[in-house]
This record gives sequence, C-alpha cells and structure tokens, in this order.
Amino acid sequence: MLTLATLGMFAYGAYSAVWAIADVVQGARIELWAEALITLAGLLLILAAAFVRVGMPGGLSVAISAMLALQALEVHTAAHLESGLAPQIGRAVLAFFLVGSAVADESTRQRRR
Repeated sequence: MLTLATLGMFAYGAYSAVWAIADVVQGARIELWAEALITLAGLLLILAAAFVRVGMPGGLSVAISAMLALQALEVHTAAHLESGLAPQIGRAVLAFFLVGSAVADESTRQRRR
C-alpha cells in the first residue's frame, strides 16, 4: 500500500505542477501568483512522496500539508473557472485515500517489529 500511496502522491503533485505550467503557457486563466503556488505545492508533494516512501519522520506531515495547500488553491481556481464542487470533492477523496494508504502501511510495519 505504501508504494501505491507514494506513486499516487507523486502523480498528484506532478499533475498539479504540469497543469499550472501548461495553463501559464496557454495563457493564464488565473493569477500568476496562484499558478506559481500550485507549481510549488505540486513540487513539494513530489518531494514529500519520496520522504513518505523512505519512512522519513515528518514525511507524511509534509505530504499532508502540500495536499492541503493544493486543495486550498483548488478552491481559488474553482472560483475563477466556475468548475463547481465536484473536482474539489474528488481531490479531497484522493488525498484521504493516499494518506490512509500510507498510514495503514506504517501501522502494519510497526506491528511486524
């Protein structure tokens, strides 16, 4: 499950960063500061995915904070693009699944010791 959580976090972070860069290249639909923060949070989530995979203390906390930042920026983006509530709910469900998968694997690993 940890591999699934790590790959999911990596993909979520990469998607967010690439989406923001592509949006800027095509003609920014939201403010540049928001695009920059989405890219930064996406890159932070990619880094945090590596921390979660190696079991670094605090790695999951960094991943959660990056996903919360992406969620907050999605609220801002949804207001500008009028995309509604569905994408936000989807991102929240994905974040809960990824964190739950990482936590479940960590508790399984601790029971084996």
